[in-house]
Amino acid sequence: MPSSYTPKGNKKNSFIKWSLLIVSIVAISAAALWFFLQPTNSPANINDAAQNEVQTSQKPIEEQPKEEKAEEDKVEEPKETDSVKEPETVKQPEETKEEVKKEEPKKEEPKEAQPKEEAASEPKKQETTKNAAGYSDTTKLPKTPTVINGILLVNKQHPLPETYAPGEGKEARAAFEKMREKALDDGIDLVAFSTYREFARQKELYNGYVAKDGQKAADRYSARPGYSEHQTGLAFDIGEAGQEQHWASASFGDTKGGKWLAKNAHNYGFILRYPTGSESITGYMHESWHFRYVGQKAATEIYNKGVTLEQYLGV
Repeated sequence: MPSSYTPKGNKKNSFIKWSLLIVSIVAISAAALWFFLQPTNSPANINDAAQNEVQTSQKPIEEQPKEEKAEEDKVEEPKETDSVKEPETVKQPEETKEEVKKEEPKKEEPKEAQPKEEAASEPKKQETTKNAAGYSDTTKLPKTPTVINGILLVNKQHPLPETYAPGEGKEARAAFEKMREKALDDGIDLVAFSTYREFARQKELYNGYVAKDGQKAADRYSARPGYSEHQTGLAFDIGEAGQEQHWASASFGDTKGGKWLAKNAHNYGFILRYPTGSESITGYMHESWHFRYVGQKAATEIYNKGVTLEQYLGV
């Protein structure tokens, strides 16, 4: 039996199928195209993204010049480098600091040493001059005498050992005899009525003066035992023969013999040991009869300068 199906009917059905397929593809493509174009056309997303990029890009731009400026202030000669760390510029100041520290003690040592020596010498002179008229309670008799520049010094600050007993100085006696001969040519007969005095004899004399006038008065004109120049054998109490009333008296300085000694004694190595107005320096009141042998050179220098033995020796 023949079929009712015809070729024309089949063609119609296939056309419908292909049309539906094409419409579906077009719809899918349109949806995909719309979905793809939707985020790119949103102005809000574009602004947000742009602001985020600007903010993140501005932070390093603002911080970089600050770091570079700080580095330029620290480094005197900037170098064109990309790196922030510069080991050469950092090492240079550290080395210079170490060099300065090493050089500083070398420069300061001599400076500190000099102001310290000068300051130590000045107070000693001031204290010696200020306290020369009085004895020191802490001073004890030494084991050896004080000799400065070859000259034996004895005063209230520089005593002698108790056992020091040289006797009368031979050189001093020879100088006195030579001076006496010269004075005789001028009609003056000089007499050394008191020279060497041992410790025990000085103690006896001093105690007698204290008993008579009191210790304060006795200390002005008589030395305590161990503090007397007569114990050196170089001190000569000088007067004029026939003028005994002026011996050991201030009036001797007004006599012919006293004036001659004051003018000529230095030529023979003697000095007037306790001049007028020098009690605060020598420790004793003026004694126009008390002469001390120090040698011709030193005696002449002391006489020409018009100073005491303490001032001449710098004590």
